[in-house]
Amino acid sequence: MWLKKPYDFLAVTKLRLTLIELKCKVIMKNTNSYFLTLLIFLYCFNGNAQSTNHSAKVANCPNTTAQIDLEINNVRARLLTGGDLWYDPIPQSPHYEVPKGSGKHSIYNGSFWIGGIDQSGTILSAAQTYRQGTNDFWAGPISRTSPSPTGDISTAKCNQYDRFWKINRSDVANFIQGGAATADMISWPGNGDIADNELPFLAPFFDSNNDGIYNHLDGDYPNFNMTNIYPPNPGTGNSLCSDYLLGDQMIWWVFNDVGNVKTETNSDPIGIEVRTQAFAYASTDSVLSYTTFYRYEIINRSNETYTQTYAGVRCDPDLGNYADDYIGCDVGLALGYSYNGDNNDDGIDGYGLNPPAVGIDFLQGPLMDTLDGIDNNKNGITDELYEDIRMSNFMFYNNINGVPTGNPSSSPVDYYNYLRNYWLNGLPTTYGLTGIPCNYMFPNNTDPAFSTPWTMSGSGLQPGDFRFIMSAGPFTMLPGEVNYITDAVIWQRTTSGGPTASLALLIQASASIQAFFDNCFVAVGMEEQLKQVDFKCYPNPFYDKITIETSINNNDITSIELYNLNGSTVPATYVFSGERIVLNTTTISNGTYLLSLKLKSGKFYSKKIVKL
Repeated sequence: MWLKKPYDFLAVTKLRLTLIELKCKVIMKNTNSYFLTLLIFLYCFNGNAQSTNHSAKVANCPNTTAQIDLEINNVRARLLTGGDLWYDPIPQSPHYEVPKGSGKHSIYNGSFWIGGIDQSGTILSAAQTYRQGTNDFWAGPISRTSPSPTGDISTAKCNQYDRFWKINRSDVANFIQGGAATADMISWPGNGDIADNELPFLAPFFDSNNDGIYNHLDGDYPNFNMTNIYPPNPGTGNSLCSDYLLGDQMIWWVFNDVGNVKTETNSDPIGIEVRTQAFAYASTDSVLSYTTFYRYEIINRSNETYTQTYAGVRCDPDLGNYADDYIGCDVGLALGYSYNGDNNDDGIDGYGLNPPAVGIDFLQGPLMDTLDGIDNNKNGITDELYEDIRMSNFMFYNNINGVPTGNPSSSPVDYYNYLRNYWLNGLPTTYGLTGIPCNYMFPNNTDPAFSTPWTMSGSGLQPGDFRFIMSAGPFTMLPGEVNYITDAVIWQRTTSGGPTASLALLIQASASIQAFFDNCFVAVGMEEQLKQVDFKCYPNPFYDKITIETSINNNDITSIELYNLNGSTVPATYVFSGERIVLNTTTISNGTYLLSLKLKSGKFYSKKIVKL
């Protein structure tokens, strides 16, 4: 069994604190009833006895049916409550319309996938494709009242949660100013059912009277951060906004993999509860107005520890005409994309000349396990505190049945193999014609492990109807642990230069969207976010003093902080010397630290430094 390094466990129990610890403590602190406090304590901190019996079933949940559109900007994106997106499964029609109102669609279908290995060595998976007689996900939060080690859910509860809650940020602003609450604000699922052993806090809410119970009549509201000021992550320096609702329009729902027999993967249940929000911004910016965002809060509600876990998204990007597309990825940007195979996207569904490009930007992934020497979050720093994994794997497969490079069959191993860049026959993907195993297919020249560019067109492949999978892993998923995946769907179109020019715009947009995410979705102007900040520390490694040289104006720096590998602040003194800052560290022990500059704008810049 893999063990998390100490500060990864700290990331779960101290920084994120998980819903089990942080939110249970809040509700106990604000409860006057001794009996209720004891009940919550026993519920929240029950033992984690291990079991490998996944077969116990209680629920007989029907397949989800609810659909809704995210539509506040230039995109109309269809959402479903069963782990899939961007299509209608009944007529099997695409519904990622962009530009909104054009009748043209850039994605046919997408879905959430996850897989791992339990303590008996069994591979378990949960996935969704087209619901053509198969299904792996059901609506609602997981209950722990049954003896099942992975939890269960009642049919009634599945039906209750086969719905969405759609909230505009302006709705909340109006409510705070004395206006009426909308219907979805009134019915907001802020609390789980404690009597049914659901987690006491469900959808994020601002607790006006601090009693732990959502009630709009008390002034509580869905938890948009109306100040746009977020606490910092002491490890990375980036702001923490995982517990907030985001966007100018936000849609929230919850699903699980325990509601019935899984017929997509034929896997036993994992016991995951996935709380999801899709959001977008009513912006005139040429990037944000064509971007939609998706955040998956993945909670392991089982008693199992899963190792070698991979989680990610699968996409069938039919870019207008479905039969003439290429796919690829940018490793450094954690971006998977699709672009047209020629300059004219023809046919009744096509975009015509100078067709667009569409991509999924893997903005945030689950926490890494070990000091692995890998820059998992693509920020230029390895083995930093609270480092998340962003697109560690990217591969494609064909729309063909019964071949090793085609559609997965109903086997948990097939889906798990695709998540970790293995074909259905168990062989790893290899880079071009080299025969060398690789983690990224068709990365052009962005994979630092290989010097030769590799693209679909350069390989002589014909444009076609391809699917791709982008995933993060491996990581260990402990009982009760919470992990996040946040991604953005970005769309860009050129007016000249053909499909590769649209792809170039998409790649540039991806960099600005990542900067937007790193600033906790607080816009400082997308062009400004693309500017590079010169931030040097020398000598590094150092002995007693280290000099910081940066293009940032000293007057814009509000603080300089040093953190050890446990995330604790380490005292150090510094003096400004012209355009340089000299940090005196004679009083600290030898070791590795994270140096963080905090600016008036709220942004952070960090560097790893080593004292000898």
